Amino acid sequence: MKAIIALEDGRVFEGYSFAGSGERYGEMVFNTSMTGYQEILTDPSYKGQIVTMTYPLIGNYGVNEEDIESDKPQTEGFIVKEYSRIYSNFRAKKSLAEYLEEHNIIGIEGVDTRALTKHIRTQGAMKAVISTSDLDPERLVAKAKASLGLIGRDLVKEVTCQKIRNSKFEIRNSKFKVVAIDCGIKYSILRLLAEHGCEVTVVPAKTSSNEILTMNPDGIFLSNGPGDPEGVPYAIETIKEFIQSAIRNPQSAIPIFGICLGHQILGLALGGKTYKLKFGHRGGNQPVKDLATGKIDITSQNHGFCVDIDSLNRDEVEITHINPNDQTLEGMRHKKLPIFSVQYHPEASPGPHDAGYLFNRFTEMIKRRKEVLT
Repeated sequence: MKAIIALEDGRVFEGYSFAGSGERYGEMVFNTSMTGYQEILTDPSYKGQIVTMTYPLIGNYGVNEEDIESDKPQTEGFIVKEYSRIYSNFRAKKSLAEYLEEHNIIGIEGVDTRALTKHIRTQGAMKAVISTSDLDPERLVAKAKASLGLIGRDLVKEVTCQKIRNSKFEIRNSKFKVVAIDCGIKYSILRLLAEHGCEVTVVPAKTSSNEILTMNPDGIFLSNGPGDPEGVPYAIETIKEFIQSAIRNPQSAIPIFGICLGHQILGLALGGKTYKLKFGHRGGNQPVKDLATGKIDITSQNHGFCVDIDSLNRDEVEITHINPNDQTLEGMRHKKLPIFSVQYHPEASPGPHDAGYLFNRFTEMIKRRKEVLT
């Protein structure tokens, strides 16, 4: 079935649907990972986005029941150069096409993904529409222009849990109680927290600070998620209240760890500003420099917004990590309080595990607080 990809700037690409049909809208982005398409598809941070894979062959190992990051695919569409109809892996339960069909996600192949990616790198990520039903390029470009963008939009409400729940991952040696504010949390984060002895309670993103405090947490985790951090003022306000409480009583301050969108929300709560990157960082090979040691970690990333380094109060906030490619902020910590965050994904999935030590840093902060309080 023929499919059309139309960008808001008038550029049009043609391909063929290998899964799904109809019409979908979203911001067109690209991911440079060679593997991990199942984790990418199910990452809630991709809500509102159409993902183009730069690696040319996708689908050759099928889909399994273990490598998912949420209960369903979250992308608005999936674009590849060539879809492999033959898959082979001992864990595979079905093909990628079958998986996308089940969840009504449009998959398109036969696209010049190299040209599409180069266009986005030059012009920036932009609004787009993919369609198998309307094949008129001019009409589709007009639809793309009229569609909702990401700036100011609250996509977190579409991926956060609807009620308080416990993490489904087994904890063999429970040491700490952690409340995770769910802005679109990945399963791999919950899995790693469990492996580090954290009994995690996952709460909706709109949960108030007072309600969280009634759970008597040892630590607070602020998760990844989709879209513009300024679109979730309720989460920013909650973190502000925790910071203000910590300033009043630093000895009992609850440790806070933020990842990706959580990092951006924390930046806003600390008085900083955020801005939209030209085409974002998405893939499993992004370098990050630790300013304390000079060490370079290769990291997994997925974000289109960034905290403005110059907007942060350096008397309170220390810059800990930067991206050596474009000098953007990748990590920060509060100088007096047990609060830190990173823009990248230390849990990877997919990607390298260079930054997994950050979960140890979080639990060490929790341990020190418990020792002080006892």
